[in-house]
Amino acid sequence: MQTKKTENTDKQCYFCLNNIVEIDYKDVQTLRRFVSSYMKIAPRRRSGLCANHQRKVARAVKQSRIAGLMAFVPK
Repeated sequence: MQTKKTENTDKQCYFCLNNIVEIDYKDVQTLRRFVSSYMKIAPRRRSGLCANHQRKVARAVKQSRIAGLMAFVPK
């Protein structure tokens, strides 16, 4: 029986490392790092964000979609 491999990489929060306080919904280039190719918001285990910044990124991505800066679905 095979055991499930777990990634043991200690990812650091991108915003904590770079001392970024404000997450702006208009900064689409930064927000694209945290969505998949299908425009789904990446989970914490993949993005490596802390819980606080994950919530802020999710909120910013949703605002950006509503404002028309990011797509809801890929082309």
